[in-house]
Amino acid sequence: MKALYIASTGMSAQERNVEVISNNIANMRTPGFKRQRAEFEDLLYQQISRAGSQTSDQGTLVPAGLEIGSGVRTVATPRVMSQGSVNPTERELDVAIRGEGFFMVDLPDGRTAYTRDGSFERNQDGTLVNSSGYPISGGITVPGDAKGISISPDGTVEAFIGTDENAVQLGQLQLARFVNKSGLESMGDNLFLETGASGAAQIGVPNADSNGSLLQNYLEMANVNSVTEIADLIAAQRAYEMNARVISGADQMMQATSQLR
Repeated sequence: MKALYIASTGMSAQERNVEVISNNIANMRTPGFKRQRAEFEDLLYQQISRAGSQTSDQGTLVPAGLEIGSGVRTVATPRVMSQGSVNPTERELDVAIRGEGFFMVDLPDGRTAYTRDGSFERNQDGTLVNSSGYPISGGITVPGDAKGISISPDGTVEAFIGTDENAVQLGQLQLARFVNKSGLESMGDNLFLETGASGAAQIGVPNADSNGSLLQNYLEMANVNSVTEIADLIAAQRAYEMNARVISGADQMMQATSQLR
């Protein structure tokens, strides 16, 4: 009986849906995290009677066909790249992006990764790095005797060095934009990688050319709405239960048929 296999695809799809929702909830406090959603599509159909087929010599046509579907599958888990809430941290190296763009991070293998997580630190050499210790693109180095570090909305990094009365410019943070942000590949560590689907990175200065502006002493948090996620979780659970009942009902029908024999 096909109903058993059709309902099993529904249970599998909702199981994957719950996994996506659980990952969203687990990352509610992850800086720069962008929630995902599961997208589904129906499977192949068995054409028993095709719509528009001729039924007589006079040219009469079947107005509606007879098609039996094969179930459902999870086809994609795109990220929702909306702006997350911006919270104050009182740390001078915490930077939030208001608007479009990603910070660029230099990976050890030579690739460039992209992130919305602006919780920066200084390594042993004073180089600006992310939480995993990867350098921020641009090679910005903050001397050990620097004080009063400021990061302007356009990404200019300045600080007072030693006894100097005038601030010294240390570098410029840049942002990258993509035509299709949902096409970025997640690699963990709050980082994304460019893919053919995302398009090439368009690099520019913050607060210019449609790029977002920077806000020092703040962090962008995850764009996960707890109420929405719980509602989606309940809906996924109910859909899973209904598919399980279909399997149970199909099994009872098969038992009744076998008893008749």
